[in-house]
Amino acid sequence: MPITFTPISSSPTWSGSSWQISNDDELARLVARVALGQSHFAKRILVETGFRSPTPSSSTLEGAVRLLSASNPKEPYHRDGWLFQVISWIAAHLQQPGGLIMEPHMIHAHKGFDGIHVHVDGTTGQVERVVICEEKATKNPRKMVSRIWEEFKDMENGDSDHRLLSEVIMILRLSPAIDLDKAIENLVWKNRRAYRVAITVPNGANYSQLFDGYDAVVAGDVAQRGSEVLPLTDMRDWMAALSTKAINHAEKLVEANV
Repeated sequence: MPITFTPISSSPTWSGSSWQISNDDELARLVARVALGQSHFAKRILVETGFRSPTPSSSTLEGAVRLLSASNPKEPYHRDGWLFQVISWIAAHLQQPGGLIMEPHMIHAHKGFDGIHVHVDGTTGQVERVVICEEKATKNPRKMVSRIWEEFKDMENGDSDHRLLSEVIMILRLSPAIDLDKAIENLVWKNRRAYRVAITVPNGANYSQLFDGYDAVVAGDVAQRGSEVLPLTDMRDWMAALSTKAINHAEKLVEANV
C-alpha cells in the first residue's frame, strides 16, 4: 500500500485523515499508469491482488511526460496540482475500495471539480451522498483553505448543481449494475451533499486552525465535512522527485511494449 492513513478530527466540526506516503516507488508507478491513460488499470492494481495490467502503447508516452513535467521548473504549480489530484484519487480508492470516484483529469489546471465521489445505497439503489472534492498542492494551506470555503459557499447555494448533476450521471454510468434512473430519482442535492478537502501541509501543522470555519460554510453533521492532509517537509522538492520517478516508470512500462 503506497499510502497509509491516520484518523484526524475536530469533533463535531470535521473529520478525516492524515496521509503518510509509505512507498514512493509504488506510488510513482501508479501515477505513471494514470499519466499514460491507464487509470482504469491503476484502480484495478489497487483493489485486485496480483492483477497485471496491459503494457501501455508507446504513443501515450509523450503526453504522459508532459503531464508529469513542469514547463517552467521555477513555476511547477500546475504540474504539482495535477500530481496531487492523482495522489488524492489513489488515496480515495484505498479508503473506499470499489468506490464510484471520478477519473483524474488528463490536463493541467482543469477548470472543473477536482474530484467527485458518489455513494450509492446497495439496497435501494439510490444516491446516498455526493462528495465534492477540493484537492490542492500548496505551500500556503490556510490561505488556500479560505479560498476553498468561498467555493463551498457557492456550491451550497446551488451555483454548480447543473455541472454536478452531469458529472454524477457520468460516474453512475460506469457501473452497469446501478439503475441510473432510480439512483438519481428524487435526489435532493442539499440533503445529500458532502465535501472533502485534501491539501498539502507542512509537518507539524495545526489542523484545528487550518480547517477553522468549516462548519460555518457547510451545515449538517460532521460526515459532511471531510478533511484530508498530506504533511510534507518540502512539498515542491518532493513533488519534483515523485514526477521524475513516475516519468522513469512510464518510460520503462512503454519499453516493455517495444
